[in-house]
Amino acid sequence: MLKRRSLLVLGTGLLSSFIRLFGRQSPQSGSANPSGVEPSDDWTCPMDPDVRMKQPGACPRCGMKLVLHVPERREYGLVVTHNPALIRPGAPVTLSFRVVDPDTGASVTKFELVHEKLMHLFLVSANLEYFVHDHPVLKEDGSFELAVRLPQGGMYRLLADFYPSGAVPQLAVDTLYVTGPQTAAHLQPSLGESKGANLSARLVLDPEHPIAGLETKLFFSLQPGEGLEPYLGAWGHMLAASEDLIDLIHLHPFLADGGPQVQFNVIFPRPGLYRVWTQFQRQGVVNTVVFTVPVISL
Repeated sequence: MLKRRSLLVLGTGLLSSFIRLFGRQSPQSGSANPSGVEPSDDWTCPMDPDVRMKQPGACPRCGMKLVLHVPERREYGLVVTHNPALIRPGAPVTLSFRVVDPDTGASVTKFELVHEKLMHLFLVSANLEYFVHDHPVLKEDGSFELAVRLPQGGMYRLLADFYPSGAVPQLAVDTLYVTGPQTAAHLQPSLGESKGANLSARLVLDPEHPIAGLETKLFFSLQPGEGLEPYLGAWGHMLAASEDLIDLIHLHPFLADGGPQVQFNVIFPRPGLYRVWTQFQRQGVVNTVVFTVPVISL
């Protein structure tokens, strides 16, 4: 099985690029046709718009249902609220998410599945020590809810991935604040073996020293290599965050077939250190392995 997708979020709260084309961020992202693929009468994948077929079916890369015409990209809003209004470290809090149509301002109530879920949510703390990939539940009124406990004070960044019916898959980012002192990130490059719950991963980079703005290949070697399973419709899920939490990159494998070798392709937008969380499933257990990748300027 071959999976090739990528998503890139840049900026402090604005989605400035959303690309799912051959696992890399495209320079066409700011145009009216961000995929760079001309409209056609073929059945097309809304996530991988270069995949076209003459009949309906599922995308051979990501499994998404093909559509006859991919709608023009419109950026949907995401309204985030929480109860209680004051979030305290370690205390329960319910996060609520409402998706807003950019043309009408109305709340969206119908969604399509993205990798087996209606919404994927990533939460990362300011010091980059806390990471969660979870799935808010859709309520009858069309909003989503998720109960969490945020362990420490300070800022948290969240990234939501969802697919309004009649549109194309979306990414949205926001920021939460928890009472109490905030611990700053103090990252050091970390490229050695990383251990998960029931597997470990080694990482090799090509080029060895990633350059901002150019493609980097990330080759993962997983051990044990047997018993690997798709996790939420993909052979892996990755979130990379810059040390200052301005840049968030959500990826799925560029090349994977269920074996112990998995390749991701990414373009790191700026020099600096990036914390990289990657999730693989083995024998029903989801493993999260963590690396810190230094990126240099050209």
